[in-house]
Amino acid sequence: MIKYIKYSLFPFLLLLLIYLSAIGGSSLNYFITIFSLFVIVGDLLLSDDITIYQNANRKILNFILFSHLPLLFLYFLCTIYMLGNSNPVYFESILNKLFNLDISLNRQNTSSIHFIGYFITAGLFFAGAGINIGHELTHRKNDKISMFFGNWLLAFSWDCAFALEHVQGHHKNVCTSSDPATSKRGENIYKFLFLATIKEQIDAWRIERTYLKRNKIPLLSAKNRMIKGYIRSAVITVISFYIGGLNGMMAYLIIAISSKFVLEAINYIEHHGLVRVPGTKVRPEHSWNSNAMISGVLLFNLTRHSAHHEKANLEFWQLPIYKNAPMLPAGYLSMIYLALLLPIVYHWVMSKHLLNWDKKYATPDERELASKQNKSSGIFKLVQQV
Repeated sequence: MIKYIKYSLFPFLLLLLIYLSAIGGSSLNYFITIFSLFVIVGDLLLSDDITIYQNANRKILNFILFSHLPLLFLYFLCTIYMLGNSNPVYFESILNKLFNLDISLNRQNTSSIHFIGYFITAGLFFAGAGINIGHELTHRKNDKISMFFGNWLLAFSWDCAFALEHVQGHHKNVCTSSDPATSKRGENIYKFLFLATIKEQIDAWRIERTYLKRNKIPLLSAKNRMIKGYIRSAVITVISFYIGGLNGMMAYLIIAISSKFVLEAINYIEHHGLVRVPGTKVRPEHSWNSNAMISGVLLFNLTRHSAHHEKANLEFWQLPIYKNAPMLPAGYLSMIYLALLLPIVYHWVMSKHLLNWDKKYATPDERELASKQNKSSGIFKLVQQV
């Protein structure tokens, strides 16, 4: 029973966010502060999560995953309404009855300073509930129901490319120079966010074009998965315009881009500075891991990243722990905040771990690749090792 309660934490947080979004004011500013402290301190103080649930009820855990779509949609509606300038009377009436409040008045009392909490929270939770759950579900390529929910969850961040490039590109090319989702040693994170996003779109189109050509399907076809993905996102964008007017639509697009950047920030830390010779086997050594309790629960064991890459066919609750795999010095959220807010400190912290990786995990050929990256990294600790 504990496992079902544990993995219901994120849906519960979405329910809370729906209500807080409708209340307005400074509620979300307080929420994102408390939430961040809860995750960072919780990861630091709580013991590692090493549990594996081989005999878990798949229907219950799938229901938890699928529940993210309707919850994220309602959270999206409330957020865009509060950030928008439209007055959809029917929608306002539904929310007033649902929450027993005057949402129109609450919006009037929500000022631009309060929008900070809305944007930061939505960026994080569109990534967590949308992209991360979409990632889990779109790995199930032969499960039509999972693919339906997964692709719609990805649509909130305009990231249909992820379902193709991640599964068929990143998992094949991880830690090589051809993988846009692997950050190099010393690489600027903000440059990485933009370049990775663009390159992944290009790679996804290449993958889809090859697939369509092999099956003798025209590129401009209803069967083109990229086009279908863009249409899903366009539908959500139109809804955002109806709910929030032009302001609401622009707010949604900013949130969608922000959530995609959060995803790329996760990519940035998951394989940062790790190298692999193209054509060689992907090993547990090619991912940074974390067994931190809160991050693992909220990200549905994405933090067990070595196992995810080696055994991508397993569902999140079945992923094993690799005790000897490379480990991050802190939980996922801590590392993301550190990389985004204090990149110099992040590189200083990771340089020690990268040098340890070179000695403990790298093959002779990988040490040569790592030495080249060390030389061009601009990080003193790494350069002096060359």
